[in-house]
Amino acid sequence: MAAWIKAQVIDKHHWTPRLVSLQFEADISPFKAGQFLRCGMDIDDERVARPYSLINTPNTQPHEIYFNIVEGGILTPHLALLKTGDEFWVYDSCNGFMVLEELPPAPELWMIATGTGVGPFIALLKTDELWQQFAQVVLIQAVSTANELSYSEFINETLLHHPKAFHYVPFVSREIIPGTIHGRIPDAISNGALESTTGLNLSAALSHVMLCGNTGMITDTSRLLEQRGMTRHRRREPGHITIEKYY
Repeated sequence: MAAWIKAQVIDKHHWTPRLVSLQFEADISPFKAGQFLRCGMDIDDERVARPYSLINTPNTQPHEIYFNIVEGGILTPHLALLKTGDEFWVYDSCNGFMVLEELPPAPELWMIATGTGVGPFIALLKTDELWQQFAQVVLIQAVSTANELSYSEFINETLLHHPKAFHYVPFVSREIIPGTIHGRIPDAISNGALESTTGLNLSAALSHVMLCGNTGMITDTSRLLEQRGMTRHRRREPGHITIEKYY
């Protein structure tokens, strides 16, 4: 059974006024890239907690989470105020099935994220195992404005290290930015823009798709993938779509 332990803040980075990465030290149990950790703070005599994916890999420190400051939220405004040396609570173990060991064999892996849902995919991209398991890897990062395209330096480095295997497709919904797709992910699947940009076919025969982010994107994208003969992946029934909802 999981137990609460103390975590100490090492560093903090504001990508935008509302997007924050928090680095910390905590003696948590071994975990797998792509899993999430429950983090909490004592607010008004009550422990408030939420799950956040770890951005770091199991063999690296410090730990890191990436979150959006929710206006009127109970927890995230307080997490964002933490300073170096401050403490908060975390579970001593991680959970989640957005891990490589849970994925069935496929030539291509499509990682589709909105907002902070890109977090577990950043962790997976840092592993050697990902590049051994899949011949082609696609990261789709959808945001509202261009300044929300966080972790761009790491993504650009990954493009340099894996020029033939890695495809990156940024989406920006509220601005028209060169080098990005304007609009929503489901629309780009429907009209062919996504496949045209990557040069790959999104199909049941070749692809496994991981979806992480807002419910609207996940629902609409899943419906389109199902129309292509793709099914929800489960341990007992291997399929083509792995899902993690953030909000």
